[in-house]
Amino acid sequence: MHTAEELSSPTFAIQMDGRPATLDDVFPGFVEHDRLGVVVRHPCGAVGASTLILAAVTAFYDAQRAKGTEFFIYPDYFLFHVGTGMGDHGMLDIWPSHKEVVVPDEPEALLRAINDRGITRLLVEDRAPAENEFERESLASARNRIVTTLAYSPTGRVADPGLHIAGCDVTESYVAAVLNDSAEVDPSIREGIAAGRRTLRSEGVPVETYRPLALDEALERL
Repeated sequence: MHTAEELSSPTFAIQMDGRPATLDDVFPGFVEHDRLGVVVRHPCGAVGASTLILAAVTAFYDAQRAKGTEFFIYPDYFLFHVGTGMGDHGMLDIWPSHKEVVVPDEPEALLRAINDRGITRLLVEDRAPAENEFERESLASARNRIVTTLAYSPTGRVADPGLHIAGCDVTESYVAAVLNDSAEVDPSIREGIAAGRRTLRSEGVPVETYRPLALDEALERL
């Protein structure tokens, strides 16, 4: 819950289609009970979506603060590591650690895991679409519940972005902590990710980009 003390919503500068925006523009109708899910296919890949993850985490804590009482709770946000563990992202407030779920590299298994955790806002890696086959029940569940889908990149920048989110030195310190804590990831890979993060800075702050997707487009990228 370190983010609850160190971040506030004005920390994040959001633009959609070149205009200033808010998290509610990104996630229309966002509420504290929303469940964010991020599909991770590269080592420490979720750092490429760190600004959006942390903006959502901060909005969740804003809702807790608005109640005017002390709280000790983490948002129910999940990472879906494809095939094997892709690092420890706990410093992004994906916690406890059981919320980092390892799932077989099979689209139906991924969608089942997403459905089982009630994901309402889904981030998938920006990659080539495929003609994935899903069970009818799995598709019906996803279509009934998932409100927003976006493409992200483990590098922090997607092609043809419609969404830009700027973080700050504090958010980037959490990224550095993820890279430091993920001992199972080869050090050379972590060093490469850290070097790539430095290229994301614009006017001194890290800026990540995302691309809105229709749900079927997101499912083609599972």
